[in-house]
Amino acid sequence: MGFDAGAVFDVVDLIGVLANAILGGAVARQLRMDPIGFLVLAVLSALGGGMMRDTLLQHGFPVALTNPAYLITAVAGAAVAFVVRLDGVWASRVLLVADSLALGCWSATGTAKALGVGLDWLPAMLLGLLTAVGGGMVRDIAVGRLPVIFGGNTLYATGALIGSAEMVVAYGWGQQNVGFALSIVTASAISLIARRRGWRLPEPVEWRLGSLTGIRWNRHRKEKP
Repeated sequence: MGFDAGAVFDVVDLIGVLANAILGGAVARQLRMDPIGFLVLAVLSALGGGMMRDTLLQHGFPVALTNPAYLITAVAGAAVAFVVRLDGVWASRVLLVADSLALGCWSATGTAKALGVGLDWLPAMLLGLLTAVGGGMVRDIAVGRLPVIFGGNTLYATGALIGSAEMVVAYGWGQQNVGFALSIVTASAISLIARRRGWRLPEPVEWRLGSLTGIRWNRHRKEKP
C-alpha cells in the first residue's frame, strides 16, 4: 500500500479544526458564555477563515458546509471545551502544536485553491493567509477584542505568509504535496520557536518629522557666520 499524502494532509486539516474549535470554546469559557456561545465561537474559530476564502473565490459552496466532517469536528471541539477545562500545561502544549500544524496546512490549502482558480500569486498568498488566521480574527472581533494577529504577540501570521509563499513556488513546479509539507513544517516551526523565544515583529518607529526639522534648522543657525 502506497503512501497517501492527501489523507495525511486531511488528518492535519481536521486536527487543526478540532484544536481551533477548542480554542474558540476556551474564549467562551473565559467569558462565561452559554452552550450557544461555545458553539458559535468554536465554529468561527475553526471554520471562519476557510469559509471567507471560499466565499471570496465564488467557486461553489464553502467546503465547511459541503463536507460534514468539518462541522462535526468543530461541534465536537465546542463540546470538549464546554465539558473539560483544558488549561493545564500539557493540554495547552498539545493545542499549541496542533494549531501550529494547522497554520501551515491552511495557508497552503488557501493558496493552492486560489491559484487553482486562476488568481495571481499575490492574491493567492493573501487568501492563504486569510484561510490560516481569519477564523481567529473573526472570533476575536465577535467578542470585542483586538485580533491577536494585529500585534503584541509572537510571530503567527508571519509563518502562515511564508508557508503561502512556499506553496506558490511548489505549485508553479507542479509539486503541490511538497508545498503542503514545506508549509506545514515551516509555519509550525516558526510559530513554535517564536513563542518559545519571544520573537515579535518590530513596533512602529518613533521618529518625528517635526523634531528632525527642528534639529536641522537649529544646526543651520549655528553654522551661519
